[in-house]
Amino acid sequence: MKKTVRILAVLLVCILSVTIFIGCGSKKVDNSSLDLNSMSVSEIERKAREEGEIASVGMPDDWANWKDTWEQITEIYGLRHSDVDMSSAEELALFEAEKNAPTKDIGDVGISFGPLAKSRGLTLPYKTTYWDEIPAWAKDDEGHWLLAYTGTISIMSNLDLVDKAPRSFQDILDGDYMVTMGDAGRATQSQCALLSAAFAFGGDETNIDPGLQFFRTLAEAGRIDIGENSIARLEKGEIAVSFYWDFNSLGYRSTFVENNPNANFAIHIPSDGAVMSGYTTIINAYAPRPHAAALAREYILSDQGQINLAVGFARPIRTSVDFPDDVKAKMLPNDEYLNTSPIRDQSAWEATVETMSQRWQDEVLAHVK
Repeated sequence: MKKTVRILAVLLVCILSVTIFIGCGSKKVDNSSLDLNSMSVSEIERKAREEGEIASVGMPDDWANWKDTWEQITEIYGLRHSDVDMSSAEELALFEAEKNAPTKDIGDVGISFGPLAKSRGLTLPYKTTYWDEIPAWAKDDEGHWLLAYTGTISIMSNLDLVDKAPRSFQDILDGDYMVTMGDAGRATQSQCALLSAAFAFGGDETNIDPGLQFFRTLAEAGRIDIGENSIARLEKGEIAVSFYWDFNSLGYRSTFVENNPNANFAIHIPSDGAVMSGYTTIINAYAPRPHAAALAREYILSDQGQINLAVGFARPIRTSVDFPDDVKAKMLPNDEYLNTSPIRDQSAWEATVETMSQRWQDEVLAHVK
């Protein structure tokens, strides 16, 4: 799900050349004594302006509307910006590989990669002035990672193919909907849809049996489409009901309507249970421009930074922001999110995921009619 790698050659050079980087840096950086949390925003801004630029990874213009944020940071603070798009795992690998000659300052990774980055010593903590507004589950105690935006599993329905859009897993079970699930053996989005179903019927990260039983029931009734859960199939009208992160559903619908004003899709957060996840910035422990990275995080959590994310269909972590009406119109109403939950036990979930591929095959796909 996370971003497509656009410049693979850069990544390979930086990973394979740990001490000798061709075009990937020039000197070792020692940030071990730097305490960003003890500095005022004005101090950070002054030093960031002296650094003059910022290099990010996994934060391209077309993901979560980073484009507006980077343009504003350049305009307001005079920081030149560059990005190399890559996945969360690749971002961490790059920070580690480049530690003797770093070039990158900040990245954007899935929530599970925040604690992993900290455990590997790859992050600098910075809480921002918005610290108290970040929920406890969405931040590290010291500020090594903190979510800027969330994604929640949603049900997306093509109203040209179904009479009434389901609003819950129970609605799906009680109806005759054909459901396209995707690969719950490997795809995070589909895995979290399965966990959401488990939540809905009393399961949790350690017990996904209720979710597997839900999809097995559909399979035995001939109601699971095992075709690819792709944007192309969705737009062609080949998928009736499926599960996506809310920002994907909203983004897809917007694109479809632009291409075809008659496109008719409904999006709902399952009222009986839905997994909420998200993305966090991580400041590279070896960042050559750490103050610029801290300033960027500060801006991302600001009112305007959060509005920028909402324009890109990502749901901002701060709930106190007064969003313009046209931005509010892009988002699902708050009452859709009354029964959502973050992954509460990450280590247990990781253990469950290790066996999910085989269980999905044996307990669901083997029963597809």
